Amino acid sequence: MDYFQNNFILQGGAVMYPLLFVSLLGFVLFIERALYLHKGQIGTEDFLSGIKNLVRKKRLVEALTLCEDTPGPMARIVKSALLHYGESRDSVRSAIQSAAIVEIPTLERRIATIAALARVAPLLGFLGTLIAALQALYALESFNGDSGVLSRLLAEALVTSASGLAIAVMAMLAYHFLTGRVRALVHDFEWVGHDIHEFLSTEPALQTQAELGEASNSAEESASN
Repeated sequence: MDYFQNNFILQGGAVMYPLLFVSLLGFVLFIERALYLHKGQIGTEDFLSGIKNLVRKKRLVEALTLCEDTPGPMARIVKSALLHYGESRDSVRSAIQSAAIVEIPTLERRIATIAALARVAPLLGFLGTLIAALQALYALESFNGDSGVLSRLLAEALVTSASGLAIAVMAMLAYHFLTGRVRALVHDFEWVGHDIHEFLSTEPALQTQAELGEASNSAEESASN
């Protein structure tokens, strides 16, 4: 067997190139989403404990600055609650829910594309199999005792089908892994939102709304510096 017979991609024929593109696109999307979701994970209990201690000491500027400096959607949800500190329970709850509504779609972004790739890959593999089968039928008409052509077409049909299924399996595993991470983060959102809501509702607020606005501006200036 020469190099071309040993080359897996060339054995699969032209359909292997869109399959290769699908696999690379799925891999890039998985890495990007996995890194984004990883950055969304923080030490939730330690973070909340620090926020609560600062609020108890009436150091709201530092609490908002801590939210600004902490990456991830969790900190932004807590910040939205702090910006309504001293208002009614319904106002704080509404602020938390609004922030969560904004953050959840950013977590789910592009994950559905990976699921779509998992559905497309086996179809491309099946297309490659059909193309190879048609070529084999044409080859039979001019069959002159050379079995090399038929064996090559049979290999092409099997390689494309196997590649499409393999890519689909990996893409589905990636999809379920990422959706599991999203569900875990959403569960954390609910827990953090409930915890900070109950805390701010029971903690006496000494700041007026004007002072709260000044604290927010100071936190944003500190974060930009």
